[in-house]
Amino acid sequence: MRGDFLFTSESVTEGHPDKIADQISDAILDALITKDPESRVACETLVTTGLVMIAGEVTSRGMAEVNIPEVVRGVIKRIGYDDSRIGFDYKSCSVLTSIHEQSSDISQGVNADKRRKKEQGAGDQGMMFGYACDETKELMPMPITLAHGLTKRLTEARRRKILPFLRPDGKSQVTVQYRDGKPQRVTAVVIAAQHTPEARYREIREGIIEEVIRKVIPARLISKNTKYHINSTGRFEIGGPHGDTGLTGRKIIADTYGGFGHHGGGCFSGKDPSKVDRSATYMARYIAKNMVAASLAGKIEIQLAYIIGRADPVSVMINTYGTGRLPERKLERLAHDHFKLKPAKIIQELNLLRPIYTKTAAYGHFGQSDPDFTWERTDKKEALKRALKI
Repeated sequence: MRGDFLFTSESVTEGHPDKIADQISDAILDALITKDPESRVACETLVTTGLVMIAGEVTSRGMAEVNIPEVVRGVIKRIGYDDSRIGFDYKSCSVLTSIHEQSSDISQGVNADKRRKKEQGAGDQGMMFGYACDETKELMPMPITLAHGLTKRLTEARRRKILPFLRPDGKSQVTVQYRDGKPQRVTAVVIAAQHTPEARYREIREGIIEEVIRKVIPARLISKNTKYHINSTGRFEIGGPHGDTGLTGRKIIADTYGGFGHHGGGCFSGKDPSKVDRSATYMARYIAKNMVAASLAGKIEIQLAYIIGRADPVSVMINTYGTGRLPERKLERLAHDHFKLKPAKIIQELNLLRPIYTKTAAYGHFGQSDPDFTWERTDKKEALKRALKI
């Protein structure tokens, strides 16, 4: 990537249709893991006007104890769709389910067998990426960090009635100007915020600039040339599942790094940690973040790749984009030496057999300070720093 450029990232609120679907899928996963930590779950959700449909593969001893419609309605209520006048309501929407057991062809390759000395294998083939950089205190790219901050603030302003005209659906988009590869200023901010019918455009625009944008984006990043685009069509009254169908896994770039680096293509929500789409991506972030925290590089991307039924990754690749203080091959060796890369070990290292996933399904899986996001720890930093002295 060249030194001078503009880069844009997007985030969405928890009331966006795709994020509703992600949160429902992860809430079902959490409910099942609560009853049976060894649950195998691949749960997909579709939401549209008056309807939620759940489909997928589940093998769990807790399946009979989980009331899926009750879980679904609880998520929708918490988000704020509690009035039929909004176009979607937890009390009146239909909930359909079509769930069957995980294929035995898959489970025989994934499940560990101590009698045969067989390790737990990866739940599927694929490649996963992790990324970290020194642009922000979260060691995340600035555009996605600011975009998430805006959507979180939209939700806060709605819930606390700071902007009483707001409804649950919304999006943000932030464009950052880079010089010599470093973020300098914000050139454009886009907000799309669902609102009540009686709200006037001027009220919406002024309220969002004052109570959302200026509360999130530091003044040093704003100039007289920064452009604000608020509800660019003029109205955003019809939103949520009534305005747009939502599906699990359609916001994978907002879930990760906002378009910086690569993406393996697999989503996270609704998948238990035996699926390396989720667990290995968390581990890749853990490795990258600790290496940047240890000042081994200013920017790192790591790729892990797996095949179904096998425990060891088939490849580990690190790219520092020319910012590394050690050769990339040595960093790859450090990844092998300091981090667990087999699925069962990743699950153990990051303590993933817990009902922690619903809260990962909005505002990004990375860069958050919640202690349950174990992949955000930098506890390997000091051990990695010692590599610079060898």
